[in-house]
Amino acid sequence: MGSNAITVKNWGTANGQDVALYQLRNKNGMLVSVTNYGAAIQAIITVDRDGTMADVVLGYDNIEGYVNDPYYTGAVVGRFANRIAGGLITLDGVQHQLTVKPGGFHHHGGAVGFNKKVWEANHFVQKDKIGVVLRYISPDGEEGFPGELTTIVTYTLNNKNELEVAFEAKTSNTTLLNLTQHAYFNLSGLAGSSILNHELMMPLKHYLPVNKMHVPVGHLATVENTPFDFTQPTAIGKRIDAENEELKQGQGYDNSFVIKQQASADLVMAATVTEPQSGRVLHVYTTEPSVHLYTGNFIDDNSPGKNGAKYMRRSGFCLETQHYPDAPNHAHFPTTVLKPGETFSSKTIFEFTTDAI
Repeated sequence: MGSNAITVKNWGTANGQDVALYQLRNKNGMLVSVTNYGAAIQAIITVDRDGTMADVVLGYDNIEGYVNDPYYTGAVVGRFANRIAGGLITLDGVQHQLTVKPGGFHHHGGAVGFNKKVWEANHFVQKDKIGVVLRYISPDGEEGFPGELTTIVTYTLNNKNELEVAFEAKTSNTTLLNLTQHAYFNLSGLAGSSILNHELMMPLKHYLPVNKMHVPVGHLATVENTPFDFTQPTAIGKRIDAENEELKQGQGYDNSFVIKQQASADLVMAATVTEPQSGRVLHVYTTEPSVHLYTGNFIDDNSPGKNGAKYMRRSGFCLETQHYPDAPNHAHFPTTVLKPGETFSSKTIFEFTTDAI
């Protein structure tokens, strides 16, 4: 057993600002690397059932990879993750037009979201945990959003092999906020291999049906007797190509599941994923009201990755804990409005274990 340690490496520049790579290592030897470009998780190296260490997230070897990345790989997404139909919002009686995609919806924070920003960073080392605190101040009007928004994300690695992602945010004017962490996991540790054999369990009984723009229609639907039922451990690939309009539209899973219908600070189990060959297990706990499952359906085959790897379609999955997509257009969804004087806070824990007895 070692001790908690952190290494800071100069990683070049982006947007004319210095970029660093923060490597956090706990006493078990688990390593988490974070860069202040996009507040992105660059690596998570953890043990399998036989004690072999391997990297279980997709990413890049250098800053250029993240600057050119089209997939939000490992990054913090904001101000508003997922979609807002039309991108036209009304806050305090004033209309604001957000930046929109060609399909007519706001997506993942806009043209240049939080994933393409250089964040201020500080790090800490304590007896039982280590971490990085990153801050980004989004100016009033950025991507159409009102209010100067200060966002802080804290990554904390403890000696239980838990990586905690904690968000805090404050605004100068009423605004919208929906933050998420967009890491792509592949628990096999074999970069570029398929994630379809991973067994997913989510004790979640409802999901959010979507329309042809892949925006929620507004009601909750039961997962029972659908390809979205993961209440029992099920291989991700078992029903991914089932005869289902939403799966066809998303070319696989690209769907939000309901954890709770009212926002609260309660930490709830959202998912457990097991990779049978390596025995690695990922547990996800969150205070957020939903989790979005995305199975890397739009990753181009042979996309360059770390250590010479070639990432393929469906070679990584995301479990994006967040508020409901398109919440501003559905009054009964948990609110994504943040007002001056309020502090938004949320917490998600990624716990890494194995199936070894």
